[in-house]
This record gives sequence, C-alpha cells and structure tokens, in this order.
Amino acid sequence: MKSKRQIPTLQNMKQVYEKYTAQDHQVWQILFDRQIGNIPHAASISFVEGLEKVNFTRNEIPNFEKTNKVLEVLTGWKLVAVEGIVDDKLFFQLLSEKKFPATTWLRTIDELDYLEEPDMFHDVFAHVPLLANQSFVNFLEAMSAIALEHIDNTRAIELISRVYWYTIEFGLIRENNEVRIYGAGILSSAGETKFSISEEPIHKKYEVTALLETDYRKDAFQENYFIIESYEQLYNSIEMIREELKLKLLKMKVV
Repeated sequence: MKSKRQIPTLQNMKQVYEKYTAQDHQVWQILFDRQIGNIPHAASISFVEGLEKVNFTRNEIPNFEKTNKVLEVLTGWKLVAVEGIVDDKLFFQLLSEKKFPATTWLRTIDELDYLEEPDMFHDVFAHVPLLANQSFVNFLEAMSAIALEHIDNTRAIELISRVYWYTIEFGLIRENNEVRIYGAGILSSAGETKFSISEEPIHKKYEVTALLETDYRKDAFQENYFIIESYEQLYNSIEMIREELKLKLLKMKVV
C-alpha cells in the first residue's frame, strides 16, 4: 500500500538526501534527544552496540548510502528506500533478500507522539541497529522465507504477522536478569519504552504456540509482550514456527 503523503526525499527507490528540510532535521534531533536518554537502561545491549556501529547521531539524519556500507560489512544487509507501507509480497521478498524497506520521510512537529504509519525515525533509528546482529537478521530472513511460502494464504500471513509483531516490532529480551527492549515499535516510542518494561503489561516467555494465538493492537500500547532469552533462541525457533503454522492451517482447513 502506498503512502498518501508526498515524499520529496525519494526518487527511483533511493533517498534524495539534499531534499531534507530544516524542519526535518529539527524533528530528527527532537526525536533522537527524547529517546536516546532511555536507550542505555531500557534497550537491548545489542541495540546499544548496533546504534554505535551504524554511527547514528542527533546532528545528522541517517544517509542510507553511508549506513549500507556499514551494514554490508557487518551482516550483508542493506536499506532500500520505499514510499511507505508496501504490500506483503514485496515486503517479505525484500527481507528474504537481506534488504530492509525503509521510508525516507519524517513526521512533522505536530506528529511527534503518534503516527498512523511508520516514518523514518521508526524504520531507521529503531530497526537498523539490530540489523548489525547476525542471529537477529538470520531470524528475519528465515521468517520472511516462511511468509513467502504462504504469501497467497491470507490466514497464514495473518499468523506470520503476529510473529513479526511480537518479535521484530514489540519484542523484549532478558539480559543480565533484566528485561530489555529490542522491538522497533517500542524503541521508536518514548511512552511505550517506559510502559513495556513496567509492571503494567503482561510479560510472557517466548513460546511460539502462545504467540500465534495472541492477537495484537495497533491503536494502543500492547497488552502482552513476549520475552526471549537470546537472539539465538529467536533464530532457533524458526522450525517450530514453520511446523506450528502448518498445524494451525490444517486445523483451520486453509492450507
């Protein structure tokens, strides 16, 4: 699905860096400053390390060409510019090819706290640092391959979307006996960063069957969060995801 916005920073699937306005740079600085203080005590260690590796700073909107040179050395991944939300087939196809689709536009001053669709701060600041983690991107690539096997099955894609939602977007991880955040949907939101690791929501251990049976919300903070013990555990759950998905589709008679 294409964005309804006019995107002055995208041309032929590439970021047109010089098109960013003074307000764009101001918005990036505000969002960066507001969230960077939460990162050391709330984000996964791997996210913190990745943020340093990709050289994101408050003073510069990330340049995809520069970022891709770093990522390609670290894990072989790269950013691909898109206008907005893309359809499922293209989305999972890109991920299976080690290409992460990212928007190039930034929200306005009036939209700092809520957006209906992801902007560059979400897609880049919150997602890219973990693209430097090999086990994480191995999981992302393998999960996308499963999605492509079922791309014409609406119900299957709904179930795969739950996996993506509760891991890549809203996942938590236990590190040094502390619950920390790796999901980009959380790390791009100062409010949900604090909420997700508080005592208010329900924290569950990462378990594929339970995750596939848990619906999610797009209009509010999540009621449930699943906690992994390591990124290796995430990648090692791929075959379980494949098998549980098949079983559920068989029971629904939608294979």
